Amino acid sequence: MRKRLFVFVLALAVCWALAGCHVPRKQSYAQPKTPAPPEWHANLSPQEAQATAGAPAAVSLKWQEFFTDSRLRQVIQLALDNNRDLRIAALNIEKARAQYGLARAQQFPTVTLGASADAYRLPGDMANNGKPSTSDTNRVGVEAASWEVDLFGRIRSLKLEALEQYLATEQGKAATQIALVSAVGASYLNLAGDRESLRLAQATLDAQKGTFEMIRASSERGIRSDLDVAESRSQVQAADLDIARYTGQIALDENALDLLVGASVPAELLPAELGSGEILRDVSAGVPSEVLLRRPDILQAEHQLKAAYANIAAARADFFPRITLTGGGGFLSGALQQLFSLRARTWEFAPQVTLPIFDAGVRRENYKIAEVERDTLVAEYDLAVQTAFREVSDSLGQRSRLLEQQQIQQGLVETLERTYRLTDARYKAGLDNYLNVLVTQRSLYGGQQTLVNLRLARLSNLVTLYKVLGGGA
Repeated sequence: MRKRLFVFVLALAVCWALAGCHVPRKQSYAQPKTPAPPEWHANLSPQEAQATAGAPAAVSLKWQEFFTDSRLRQVIQLALDNNRDLRIAALNIEKARAQYGLARAQQFPTVTLGASADAYRLPGDMANNGKPSTSDTNRVGVEAASWEVDLFGRIRSLKLEALEQYLATEQGKAATQIALVSAVGASYLNLAGDRESLRLAQATLDAQKGTFEMIRASSERGIRSDLDVAESRSQVQAADLDIARYTGQIALDENALDLLVGASVPAELLPAELGSGEILRDVSAGVPSEVLLRRPDILQAEHQLKAAYANIAAARADFFPRITLTGGGGFLSGALQQLFSLRARTWEFAPQVTLPIFDAGVRRENYKIAEVERDTLVAEYDLAVQTAFREVSDSLGQRSRLLEQQQIQQGLVETLERTYRLTDARYKAGLDNYLNVLVTQRSLYGGQQTLVNLRLARLSNLVTLYKVLGGGA
C-alpha cells in the first residue's frame, strides 16, 4: 500500500513539473475603466433646471411611481403578465439557474448504493476434477463514481462562470422589463395623442360645417359669394380627410398596444385623449456613475465579462494535472448467509493522475479562444457604456428643447385663438372677407395640432429618459 501511494505521489509530482513549464499566467478580473465623461452633455434651461431640482432619480423610481395614471399602470401590469418576450426571459433565467446548479454539483463526488448477485454453472468437462459446479457471488456496497479533486480550480471556475451567466440572465430579464414598460408607455401615449388629434379634427369639422351652412344660406340670399361657399366647403373636406387619417392611425396604435400587452386591452383602460394633466412624474438625471452602475444592460455586460474571466481560469487549469479518485466499499461473499460478516468486507481505491503530454496545441488554442472571447466582451462592455451615455445625453438635450418649444407653441395657440375670434367677428359683421377667416382658421388648427404633437413628444421623451436612466425594473 505504501509503495502504491509513493508511486502515485511521484506521478503527481512529475505531471506537475511538466505542466509548470507551459502554464499561462493567472489573470484576475478587473472592471474596465468607464469610457464616459463624468457629466452629461446637456445644457438645461433655467425652467428645466428649476422643474427637476426636487425630482427623484429615475434609477430609484419604480415604474408604478413614475406612471401616475391608474389606467396606464393597469395596462403595463397586463403587459408584464402576458408579454411573450418577458416570459422567454424568465424561462432563460430558470435554464441558467439549472446550469449553475449542475456546475456546482460537479464539485462533489457521486455516491451510489448497489447490490448485485451473480450465479453461474461450470460444466464438468471444463472443470479440473471433471465434475460440474455452481458458483455464487453476492455484493452489497457503497460506490463512489470518478471524482475530480479540484486542486487547480477548474471546476470552481466553471461553477463561477455558470453563476455569472445566471446573474447576467437575471439582468437581461430586468432590461427586457424596462424596455417593455417604456414601450407600453410610449404606445399608450401615441394612442392618446392620436385620439386627441382626432377629437380636435372632429371639433374643427363641426365648427366648419356650421360655418359652411351659414355661408351657403347667405349665398342663397345673395349676401355671400360662391367663392366663400367653395372655400368653406374645402375646409370641411380637409377636416374630413384628417378624421379618416387619424381614425386609421388609431386602429394601428391599438394593434401595436395589444401586441405589446400580449392580449386585447379592455376598452375602459384605453385613453380618451392626451389630456392637459401630467400622467408622468418628472425625473432627475443624476450622475453618470450612478446610472452606469445600475442600468441592467450594463450590469449584464459586466457579469458576462466576469464569466469570460472564469472561463479563462478554467482553460488555464487544463494545463495542470487532473486528479480523479474512484473508490468504494461493502461486502462480497460467495454465500448469501455470510454476506454481512466481517470477513466478507471489501474495499477499493483507485487514484489517477492524467496530463496530456502532446495534444497538438488543443489546450493552448482553447486558452486563446477564451482570451479572445474576454476581449470581445470588454469591447461590448465599453460599447454598452458609451451607448448608455449617448442615449441619456440625447434625451436630456431633447427634454430641455421640447419643454421650451411647448411653452412657445402654447403662447402661439392662444394668440391664434384671439386672432381667429376677431377675424370671424369682423367677417360676420361684414367688415372683412372670408379669406382672412380661412387663413386664421387654418393657422389655428395647425397650431393646435402642433401643440398636441409637442406635448406627445415631450411625454414620450420623458418615458425614454426614464428608460435610459435605468428606471422601470
